Amino acid sequence: MRFLTGGLNIMKINYYPETDSMYIDLSSKTAVESKEISEGVVVDYDDKGGIVGIDIDNASSKIDLDELIMQHVPVKSQIISA
Repeated sequence: MRFLTGGLNIMKINYYPETDSMYIDLSSKTAVESKEISEGVVVDYDDKGGIVGIDIDNASSKIDLDELIMQHVPVKSQIISA
């Protein structure tokens, strides 16, 4: 799933069933540092300390993958693929 934001960074949510992991891209910038903030949850940072992504291991045990609810998200376009 990706959300188009009118020329800014594109947020992408990717789930990888073969590893039961999810990666949430928040920026197109390159990650230069990563910190595990909780068991199996790693936040990636760019060279200025901005968050570029979130990696979630064993995602199905941490997140309900059956449903995604978006509320009050001001996106102009949504691309959903399975």
